[in-house]
Amino acid sequence: MASATTSSSSSGLTFKLHPLVILNISDHYTRVKSQSQFGLVGGTNGASGSAQPPAPRVFGCVIGIQKGRTVEIFNSFELLYDESTNSLDRPFLEKKQELYKKVFPNFYILGWYSTGSDAQESDMQIHKALMDINESPLYVLLNPAINHAHKDLPLTIYESELHVIDGIPQLIFVRSSYTIETVEAERISVDHVAHLKPSDGGSAATQLAAHLTGIHSAIKMLNSRIRVLHHYLLAMQKGDIPYENSLVRQVSSLLRRLPAIESEKFQDDFLMEYNDTLLVTYLAMITNCSSTMNELVDKFNTAYDRHGRRGGRSAFI
Repeated sequence: MASATTSSSSSGLTFKLHPLVILNISDHYTRVKSQSQFGLVGGTNGASGSAQPPAPRVFGCVIGIQKGRTVEIFNSFELLYDESTNSLDRPFLEKKQELYKKVFPNFYILGWYSTGSDAQESDMQIHKALMDINESPLYVLLNPAINHAHKDLPLTIYESELHVIDGIPQLIFVRSSYTIETVEAERISVDHVAHLKPSDGGSAATQLAAHLTGIHSAIKMLNSRIRVLHHYLLAMQKGDIPYENSLVRQVSSLLRRLPAIESEKFQDDFLMEYNDTLLVTYLAMITNCSSTMNELVDKFNTAYDRHGRRGGRSAFI
């Protein structure tokens, strides 16, 4: 039987994994697990049984690009799994592939993902079914169990290799090493998720205040460093300290970039984005005021109805 081994891959490929893939798989597993637990509680009809449901497994495809011997996994999407046949919903897969091709024409299906502590024998059946899309698909396995003793990411990338076992050629899973590759937008998103998660039970206003405080601290630090550089240049101009040509060239190069943000197009785009932000803020304030007013009206109507049913005269005449 085909199974995963602890041996490393000999393909020589270099894998680069983006954090968005890990977030997508984690979110997929969390949603399915929450829905399964909610369904179990809702279907017990008050039963006293406390049996925990088995950990669900989720399935999906990973997409990205391959340049030479470097494989870069950018994104992923979910798939439907048929437990009766141990196979993926192929029409749904083809539809998702067609939609992603329209948005990301350079991305290709590199393989698939699932969750669990280790690769199972039934996984090879799914793996082989995807070989008509990619002749050498990847298998990304995320272990959702929390183990604080291990500092590495609970994620493993498998490749399939043909080995001869007991004189019979068989496909088996072999582990492959990978590195985390990020771009600026992903770093900002991951940092935003890490700082604004409601793990401490704080309200949304508290989380927003903490986020804005961090931005304010960063701007304050930038301002203080600019002041230090300004005083240093003034000291060089007065002759108090030696003239440093390399630093002056760097400052001159930095200043030449400033007119790029003073163009008419930049001002138009900036004002448009600024007005959109103000509009969203005003709409949020109006919505909040309307909600508060609605609650006040409901409370007044409730108090007035109770007072009227008791036969007393209303205080509002």
